[in-house]
Amino acid sequence: MVVRYSHSGSYRFCYSSRGTPGGATPSVLLLHGFSATKDMWLPIIKHIPRNQHVVCVDMPGHEGTSRTGVEDYSIQGQVVRIHQFVQSIGLDKRPFHLVGTSMGGNVAGVYAACYPAQLTSVTLMCPAGLVYPTETEFMIRLREMEKNLQEESSIPLIPSTCQEMEDMLRLCCYTPPKLPRQVMRGLLDNRVPNNGFYREVFMEIVGEKSRHSLQEKLHLITTPMQVIWGKADKVVDVSGAAVLQATLTNCQVELLDNCGHSVALERPRKAAKFIMDFLSAQEINSKDNKKLS
Repeated sequence: MVVRYSHSGSYRFCYSSRGTPGGATPSVLLLHGFSATKDMWLPIIKHIPRNQHVVCVDMPGHEGTSRTGVEDYSIQGQVVRIHQFVQSIGLDKRPFHLVGTSMGGNVAGVYAACYPAQLTSVTLMCPAGLVYPTETEFMIRLREMEKNLQEESSIPLIPSTCQEMEDMLRLCCYTPPKLPRQVMRGLLDNRVPNNGFYREVFMEIVGEKSRHSLQEKLHLITTPMQVIWGKADKVVDVSGAAVLQATLTNCQVELLDNCGHSVALERPRKAAKFIMDFLSAQEINSKDNKKLS
């Protein structure tokens, strides 16, 4: 993966890519989750064929992409910025496949509703932004926090101590990685300076404007959709998969046993296989449809 930069006006995007567009399958653009970076996709990319064109971008304000203000952190604001990114690298020259996880899944779903002509298909992993028939403890706790309007109350996804970091890994993974104290410390040292920004983004994406962005746009989605979800997700409940399946006409669901919210970390090989199989199936379908017409 080569790290590159692109611009839309004065706004800078940082991304990494591998391969060249125009192969047998469409290019794949991957959108990471809240407080992660483009590198979170590396475990999956390791299992994707080398000739597949893949692009991973740092989401607005994250890592190497410009940090502006809340207008860019709402889900709709992020969709607009990702659209600018797609144009800035010419990814819109031919339809591509979009993958998003968690917050990035919310963004990817809304993107499909707004720019269907640009996409061949979409993969959503444990997406945020739905109304879940069953709520996780995490979601219930969030609402409690909101009621009490505790600006400074601690958010489980924004750790400031090693203990909170361990708690976050337990929340996100079915089998949390056993990290040496030094590594944990290093991860924390990278995150803590950004905690103010993370809080700003978090408050924006769980706020009224963005919290159900995907749910509100479901009726506009016509793009073939793949849904991958860890059955033991403690952040956003797996019951969201049934909501997508019931609402979307062209939706394929893959549920993973013994897997939590962090699919890319816990099931990278399986996720890569699901995505590539789905891409191949879409190609066959589109060829068959062309023959019929």
